[in-house]
Amino acid sequence: MPFPYFGDDKSTIARLLGTLPQQGRIEWIGLRPVRREAMQVVAEAEAETDRHLLGDHARPRPGGKRQITLIQHEHLAAVAGFLGLPGSLDPARLRRNLVVSGLNLLALKNRQIRIGSEVVLEITGECHPCSRMEEELGPGGYNAMRGHGGLTARILQGGLVRVGDGVAVLPKV
Repeated sequence: MPFPYFGDDKSTIARLLGTLPQQGRIEWIGLRPVRREAMQVVAEAEAETDRHLLGDHARPRPGGKRQITLIQHEHLAAVAGFLGLPGSLDPARLRRNLVVSGLNLLALKNRQIRIGSEVVLEITGECHPCSRMEEELGPGGYNAMRGHGGLTARILQGGLVRVGDGVAVLPKV
């Protein structure tokens, strides 16, 4: 059996995968009420089970993998740095729904997270940048976002998401 031995809880990789920080925080919430229009920054939003955030124009099909988008708070400064901009980027420019701090989101692919006391998301994949990043961020915007575009998720259990809510990694089922 080649290394790493996926599924073998005694393997080094399985132990390492279990050591990621288990707590994060919602820093920002944004809704896209109309395609290509300005984001609406909100303090809370209702996540509808197996659908989307209420008030967001996205209408993913039930069971879809891109019902909500998340981006790493710590990556906002990295992308700004790649573009030679001071400080951090305004998350509204990147058009993701949730900004999460304190967790390495890329380490959570195919895992579930709980937000606050109600909402459960399944992280389904990367949210790659699109050519619109060149329009929004200027020349080099697309490449600055590569590897920092965030993640997509499916809403397994809906409820209210608030800025300041804790984000916890759920044990593997």
